[in-house]
Amino acid sequence: QVQVVESGGGLVQAGGSLRLSCAASGRTASRYGLGWFRQSPGKEREFVASITWSFGTTYYADSVKGRFTISRDNAKNTVYLQMNSLQPEDTAVYYCAAGLGTPGTVRRRYDIWGQGTQVTVSS
Repeated sequence: QVQVVESGGGLVQAGGSLRLSCAASGRTASRYGLGWFRQSPGKEREFVASITWSFGTTYYADSVKGRFTISRDNAKNTVYLQMNSLQPEDTAVYYCAAGLGTPGTVRRRYDIWGQGTQVTVSS
């Protein structure tokens, strides 16, 4: 069974940067695409970015394009989310998720979720 564990959240001022990590474990981890979602109080969980293991194809939400970069280290089974030019509206709990094949931007295609890591951006 594949598991994912996030790390790297914290408090940062507006305009600052953070890098989140998602470590995937399990014998079949390479069959899964990994993605990041976020959820702030009173809002639905929304897609942020995702990447496939096989070709490294990336997908981004319009709200983070040009500011966030998703990347992977296959040797470490780890995916990173580099977040630059952070704004207060980026404040949320960020979740790493895994789905077989190429789940892309579709939340229901992800069936394995991490516990989440808090990102807080102060103005």
